Amino acid sequence: MQTAKQEIVSLLDRLPEDSSLEDVQYHLYVIEKIRRGLERAEAEGTTTQAQAEERLGKWLTKS
Repeated sequence: MQTAKQEIVSLLDRLPEDSSLEDVQYHLYVIEKIRRGLERAEAEGTTTQAQAEERLGKWLTKS
């Protein structure tokens, strides 16, 4: 696993030279959201399609 500094350096190497600070912030935000989602999925498990349909059944029923 990379350190935060290594991840940032890697990101900067992949971005175009004319990237703005806003571009960098956005990419860091997305990377962090994905990392947290993966950690949560590993810790808490994931929901199957059938479980999701059951939980959302009242919104998924056809009129």
